[in-house]
Amino acid sequence: MKVSTMEMPKPLAVHRVDPLIVEAWVTGWTLSRRTPAPTVLPIGFRVDVGLPQEKTRYVLPEFRPEVVTDLASRIHTPWTFIKVCAEPRTVAEVLPQAWTVQAPLFMMATALAGNEASQGEGILPKGYVVRVFDEGPIIRVQVEDAAGEIAASGQCALNGESCIFDQIVTHELHRRRGLGSVIMTLLSDEAVARGKRQGVLVATADGLALYRAIGWTVHSPVTSAVIIPADERAAGK
Repeated sequence: MKVSTMEMPKPLAVHRVDPLIVEAWVTGWTLSRRTPAPTVLPIGFRVDVGLPQEKTRYVLPEFRPEVVTDLASRIHTPWTFIKVCAEPRTVAEVLPQAWTVQAPLFMMATALAGNEASQGEGILPKGYVVRVFDEGPIIRVQVEDAAGEIAASGQCALNGESCIFDQIVTHELHRRRGLGSVIMTLLSDEAVARGKRQGVLVATADGLALYRAIGWTVHSPVTSAVIIPADERAAGK
């Protein structure tokens, strides 16, 4: 098993993972990415993503070493992912050699209504305009600069009482201007207006500070492992 060249984070003090939060995220992610709905398995979920560099993903809400090892040992198709709600070190220890552990991720959640930390956030800086697109179960928001170029964007998928935030991006030239908070505030407002009470997302290490600053909390670490084709692994890609 190969671990990607990144510094492993310190272990997080988190409570037992709520499988309903994981299910909400997986289902919302498939809505957001317009993939087939997840298949429910005894060990978690399978999503047939169908992309060249992500064919299938398995999501396991509970870390059981024997289950992770057995599943990983039976998979040989490149660009298959296993995502486990557990620390990277823990998962890395039980994976076969063919698997590469990627940079750490963090499942986060918040109560959308009455989030005190978000009050006053999301003020649009001068020179930008906002566009909101209602696409049924998906709400998209984009911030454009004076030239009409997209400076920041994001979307959320509505699923039951939950709203799953996805693809929150601020382009490099427009960072440190609060646009990420603008996107999150607008999406949250749209979700609350539609009766959604809980927000769920999976963040990278870079996004952690933003989401914590607006009232989100870490529900669980998420470790993502993938089979990378042998020639690409050898080339260090």
